Parts: sequence; C-alpha cells; structure tokens
Amino acid sequence: MELGRLEYLQALVTEFQATESAEAKEQVLANLANFAYDPRNYEYLRQLQVPDLFLDTLAEENETLVEFAVGGLCNLCLDKANKDYILEANGVEPVINCLSSSNEETVMSAVTTLMYLTTTQSRQQTTALPVVECMLRFSLSANRRLSNLATVFLEDYCTPLQVEEARNLSKHTAVGIPLPKD
Repeated sequence: MELGRLEYLQALVTEFQATESAEAKEQVLANLANFAYDPRNYEYLRQLQVPDLFLDTLAEENETLVEFAVGGLCNLCLDKANKDYILEANGVEPVINCLSSSNEETVMSAVTTLMYLTTTQSRQQTTALPVVECMLRFSLSANRRLSNLATVFLEDYCTPLQVEEARNLSKHTAVGIPLPKD
C-alpha cells in the first residue's frame, strides 16, 4: 500500500506539471494540499518536491491556485522537517505576500502558516513590523474568523513592544490600504 501512495502522489505531481487546464491544475493542487494534511505523506511529498511546488505556486496569478498552495504549506509546516525546509527555501516572504490577497481563505491560511513557521530564528521575519501592522488591521476586521486569528497572532507571537510600535506607525499612515504586492 505504501508504494501505491508514493506512486499516486507522483501521478498527481506529474499531472499538475503537465496539464494546461487551469481547472485540472486547481483540482490536482487541492488534492495535494489535502494529502499534505496527513503525516504519513510528509516524506513522500518532500521526496516529490511538493513544498517547492507549493512555494512556486504562491507567485501565480490564479487566486484559487494560490489559496490551495498556501493551504498545502500550512498543512505541511506542522512537521518539523517540512517547516525547516520551507524556512530554508525562503518561504516566509511569499507567505507574507499572501496577506494582501482578496481571498479570505488564502489570508487565513497565510496567517496560520506564519504562526507555524515562527521559530526563534525566523521570528524576526514572521513578526516584522509590516506583518504586525497588517495583523493589527486584521484584528479590527468585521470578519470574526480573521479578527480572532489576528488577535491570537498578536498576543502569542508578538511582543507588546512590537504591537505598540506598529500601533504608533499606523497612526501616521492610511489604515486599510493592503500591503503592496512584490
């Protein structure tokens, strides 16, 4: 059965890379993101370079592909080896860029992924001033899911000094303007 699992995941990766159909790509990426939730698949997904596939897909124009890619990363980074790989592959910056998405699920997954990617070494990047500022804006959102998640981020991942610094900075800027896309 285990060999079948690897072969099946390989077939999905191959299909994603070979297909021209946007709809097929979305369906395959959704499947890969779901398989990234199961710890039994972590080793296979690393072997098939799926973390790289997800990271590369974050730069796509297709919002649905980005949603599934950041969701897949979110699922993968629960595993320490995957988390370390994503951090070493400079994965924080593309995830931060997802915070400016107009897609709610993409933003929710990006916030959660940043939480999972926060380590002693990565904290400076995952809680950089623009990120904390963005979380302050999200914490004021009418969307309860987003405001609650942002509040957890601010309380559990940021220092009171970082939050204060971001508050002071946002007093002097136009609140509500999304972060620029690179």
